[in-house]
Amino acid sequence: MSKELTEQERIQWVQSQFRKGNEYLASKGILPDQVVVQESRYLAPLIAVWKMKSQDRQEYWVLTGDLPTDHMAVSVAPNAKEAIRAFSLNWQLKAQQILDSGSTDKTQKDFANLLISRAHGLYDLFDHDEIWQAQPEHPSA
Repeated sequence: MSKELTEQERIQWVQSQFRKGNEYLASKGILPDQVVVQESRYLAPLIAVWKMKSQDRQEYWVLTGDLPTDHMAVSVAPNAKEAIRAFSLNWQLKAQQILDSGSTDKTQKDFANLLISRAHGLYDLFDHDEIWQAQPEHPSA
């Protein structure tokens, strides 16, 4: 694991992940409106799970950090912990679809292996209750 972050580094990391999540949603044609800070969680410098509302009032879980940025509807998971598990399971399914496609494209195989690796890491985080019991302070994003 990487070195312990200073408070300033942690705040900067959280803010950069918030921007990354907003930019990602915008790139998907979803215009972000606000973040539900009290329901969002992060473990700097690894992952951040943001609960975001779009301008059309839809809600999404947005995952950023040291992994592929992704999003899903809030209806899939009731909280950030369950969203982590949902992303993990979804990535395992996506990776299996890529591998089962018979593609010989090295980039696709590498991406599938990255998804598998990150999915396992996410599930490990989901499975550590002590991470989820702490209610982190959220620096303003």
